[in-house]
Amino acid sequence: MQLNKSASLDSSVFKPLLLISPFFLWGTAMVAMKGVIPHTTPFFLAGIRILPAGILVLVAAVIMGKPQPQGWKAWLWIALFGLFDGALFQGFLAEGLVRTGAGLGSVMIDSQPLAVALLCSWLFAEKIGLYGWLGLAIGVTGISLIGLPDELIFSIFSNTAESSVMISQSFFQSGEFLMLLAALSMAIGTVMIRFVTRHADAVTATGWHMVLGGLPLWAISAITETQQLNDLAASDWIALGYAAVFGSAIAYGVFFYFASSGNLTSLSSLTFLTPIFALIFGNILLNEVLTVLQWVGVTITIVSIYLINQRQKLGKQNNKETIPEMGLQSASEQSENKLKPLKIPVKQSEPQILP
Repeated sequence: MQLNKSASLDSSVFKPLLLISPFFLWGTAMVAMKGVIPHTTPFFLAGIRILPAGILVLVAAVIMGKPQPQGWKAWLWIALFGLFDGALFQGFLAEGLVRTGAGLGSVMIDSQPLAVALLCSWLFAEKIGLYGWLGLAIGVTGISLIGLPDELIFSIFSNTAESSVMISQSFFQSGEFLMLLAALSMAIGTVMIRFVTRHADAVTATGWHMVLGGLPLWAISAITETQQLNDLAASDWIALGYAAVFGSAIAYGVFFYFASSGNLTSLSSLTFLTPIFALIFGNILLNEVLTVLQWVGVTITIVSIYLINQRQKLGKQNNKETIPEMGLQSASEQSENKLKPLKIPVKQSEPQILP
């Protein structure tokens, strides 16, 4: 039954829209969170986004008949997954949104494939390849242009050491630095998926990691924050509901649906669409404006993410171009080195006379 549904969706004209939908939802959820953050507190916002979404995913997992985690190893990996991809990622993200824009924040968050590629190369000995290393190098440049203040970049080239130190200190207290920490947390959580799925179902683990990651965020909010609900208007609750239901539960649900039906390559190649949606809707709804250097960094970062996601496909294209040349050369060598007939002399044996 599931295969028939997959086939019908794959053959549907809505397939491109379904493939793009998780990244559209994640990008627009970033804008929704940015619009709500002035009226509430960051840790409460982070918790309310993923904890209810985790409950919805768990309900969907029960309806789908997915098994619950069994054994302490499964729960340990889910807890670590929830710590990095849930609590730390969402916490840094919400706190960073207080000090930076939604579009800029989404671009920096979606730089996490750079860290994922390095971690996978180190932990799993995965081959990054020429295009992968090229994408990493370009990505470092793009992220620097996006995250570093313009004054710091110009001061580096103008050799003003004192101003560089002062501006660099302010950078580590800025929203861009928190967004980089969020990207690193998400990258670690992404790599953990391989270990989590060895002991638990992917969909069930996703739901539980949202719940376990959301609980400490709400605990921190209860201890350190006040008046989380006083200034929230009806439009803010709608935005929170959108970020939780569509930006978390449905987005992850659609993502894992296509991942389980063999469309993971298509999904990974569309990762760079998330910051584009966030930039577009951040400009339309929040009137966010990026500097020229940041726009250059955005473009470079998108190119780098594309190169990393498509490195295997690009490498295969180069191999296909070299194979015909090698084939022609081997054919010519074979024509020149034809085997000559070998003559073997045969000596007739003399008849033997028996006594």
